[in-house]
Amino acid sequence: MADDASLQKTPLYDLHVELGARMVPFAGYAMPVQYDGVMAEHNHTRTAAGLFDVSHMGQARVSGDEAAFEALVTADLAALGAGEQKYTLLLNDQGGIMDDLMISRPDDGDLFMVVNAACKESDFAHMRARFGERAQLHELGDRALLALQGPQAGTVMADLCPDAAKLVFMQSGGFALEGMDLLISRSGYTGEDGFEISVRSHEADTLARRLLGDARVKPIGLGARDSLRLEAGLCLYGHDMDETITPVEASLVWALAKSRRERADFPGAARILAQLEAGPEKKRVGILPGDRAPAREGTEIVVGGETVGVVTSGGFGPTVGGPVAMGYVRTDLAKPGQPIELMVRGKARPAEIAKTPFAPHRFYRG
Repeated sequence: MADDASLQKTPLYDLHVELGARMVPFAGYAMPVQYDGVMAEHNHTRTAAGLFDVSHMGQARVSGDEAAFEALVTADLAALGAGEQKYTLLLNDQGGIMDDLMISRPDDGDLFMVVNAACKESDFAHMRARFGERAQLHELGDRALLALQGPQAGTVMADLCPDAAKLVFMQSGGFALEGMDLLISRSGYTGEDGFEISVRSHEADTLARRLLGDARVKPIGLGARDSLRLEAGLCLYGHDMDETITPVEASLVWALAKSRRERADFPGAARILAQLEAGPEKKRVGILPGDRAPAREGTEIVVGGETVGVVTSGGFGPTVGGPVAMGYVRTDLAKPGQPIELMVRGKARPAEIAKTPFAPHRFYRG
């Protein structure tokens, strides 16, 4: 139960309860899964602006020799300028994905990162062990994180913090708002325009209430967050990727900087470069079921009576108006339009491989 004493609470826990959220356990935290219903919250985020509490995520700064950090991930951190942000992958020595994370340089100083909640302790321990004395990791446990997402997020931000509204997709910076020290990036996990706002924990409630006082903004729970990211074709760590999956298999080659490929200086480089050359045995794909039955995680994918893959994320896509899914299939079957069958409740149901995203991305690029 979400009121289990063993669960941690974000700084906005009391606000969620006040707003009538249904609280559930997630990554060791009591988190809101919905307020007014997943469908309504999903549609509001697609048409106006939704506010998500993502304070369970891990936040940290890295100082010192940045080459020690770069050696663990797929981004070219030396090329990351002030005010820029990159999506990158933390790899193990075999090239498997330990986590996906955002790294930014909000100013001309240290790097700032946001990692997944379920991975933050293992991520930070791995980084510290590999950094040695070369670099220092400073966990920011005193900060909360809010995500403002949707086509009206930009106009809401323009009224709240006009300078932050000047950011474009994958830019970040530090901003002051009524005495609050904010780190804001223009990015998000819904496929929509939006911002992620890091704020000191004791100021999170004030900021959230200020945002929710705008008629365009409503609180959104984890249920709609999942359906939004699935329609956007975005991976959920521990489901669509894990330490057994490489960036090539996960269709995330774009997160591997060209300069890093040329230098072959990232973890698991030999395996990953071999997969780039010869092709992997399996690949992450989008899937469109042919009827109204959603295919959930773990559903077998079948062709000609043979199991050829598995669904890793699936559900109903409110914007699409039908079920959508992602999963892994043999690479020779990973072509859009390829007919497959999904074993849903013991019955083979028609489906086909599809391009992602299922709903078009609407990031603000200026």
